[in-house]
Amino acid sequence: MRGSVALLAGEPGVGKSTLALQMLCGVVQGAGVGLLISAEESPTQVAMRAARLGPGSEGILIAPESSLGGALAVLEEAKPELAVVDSIQTIYDTDLAGGPGSPVQVRECVARLVRAAKDMGSTLLLIGHVTKDGTVAGPKSVEHLVDVVLTFEGEAGGSVRVLRSAKNRFGPCPEVAFFEMTEGGLVCLSDVSRLFLARRPDGAGVAVAGVLEGSRALLVEVQALVAPSPLSYPRRAAAGLDGRRVPLVLAVVEAKLGVPVSRADVFAAIPGGMTVHDPGADLALAMAVVSCWSGRPVASDTVVIGEVGLGGEVRAPRALPQRLTEAARMGFSRVVVPKGVALPGLEVVGVADVAEAAEACLGPGWRKRGKVAGASGLKNGLRPRVDVQHAPDASACPEEVD
Repeated sequence: MRGSVALLAGEPGVGKSTLALQMLCGVVQGAGVGLLISAEESPTQVAMRAARLGPGSEGILIAPESSLGGALAVLEEAKPELAVVDSIQTIYDTDLAGGPGSPVQVRECVARLVRAAKDMGSTLLLIGHVTKDGTVAGPKSVEHLVDVVLTFEGEAGGSVRVLRSAKNRFGPCPEVAFFEMTEGGLVCLSDVSRLFLARRPDGAGVAVAGVLEGSRALLVEVQALVAPSPLSYPRRAAAGLDGRRVPLVLAVVEAKLGVPVSRADVFAAIPGGMTVHDPGADLALAMAVVSCWSGRPVASDTVVIGEVGLGGEVRAPRALPQRLTEAARMGFSRVVVPKGVALPGLEVVGVADVAEAAEACLGPGWRKRGKVAGASGLKNGLRPRVDVQHAPDASACPEEVD
């Protein structure tokens, strides 16, 4: 949008500068003027990166400016269709107190750049850093000054990148786009589900979930490992899942299904570098945990979709038909979902709570633990609970009573 200002934030090395350069290449190839105000890297360093992106990079204007006055002068002279400031935390105004990156400097520099971009009708992209908790660095008022706020995410060492829209005055929000980092730059991924699914033989501890990212439905594998814990406080680790919902799901699994996860280390992950905050993955996580504990696999042709409530009930997540359509497109033949849903071409198993879901996913005899999980709870160090009120004689139990 001409005259708009967008803020792109992400961790160091995730690919923000590469994405910005590819956007500038597209502008130049369209006979427009693309300007990069590089306050962190020299023109030689920028040119080396741009040369790997293919044709169009040689026409990008590069201005090594870190002062606000110099950046405004370059903008006024070039009048570009797209201008990129990399990064806003390194731009400073000599008339203001504080060093580059201070709250006062960042807020005032952004305000001046926003006014200049709107006066010239140029599109401005500001690249920013993030804090340790993943939020946009700088004062919160910066997000109110710009029209669009984007976050660029990616797992360290992985190739998948996710561009999320946290604010957008000109379109739907939130939206997501998926990219893969290659030697020639970022490549847009159109079929994301195939990237996160690995066709595998049936194995315990894995369930396929149908989740929603923005307006796009995709399928991901949810993996869980339940192991005896030698610690007084068992470990909980989640990679790619919402850390606030994992303890909730584990508590429901123990309270409603009797699986003693409170005395075991539990590790949960979504492989492939994807981070899912959708509660529609709750039921898949619960089934993966129960599957690992029981040693019974969830069939590889089954997709599990549902939000788990505190009472163990299974609720329908938003855009459920869209998730079912994605499951059918990916070749799955069976889905376990909340009751009241149907889709031609799929075997839809409706469940009301996690107990029914365990029966549907693992079979009626899932409580009889299989070979994968071990012989018995005592052998694995998961001591079975003893109800003292119903014991014939509590004094006759020499073992420690939990």
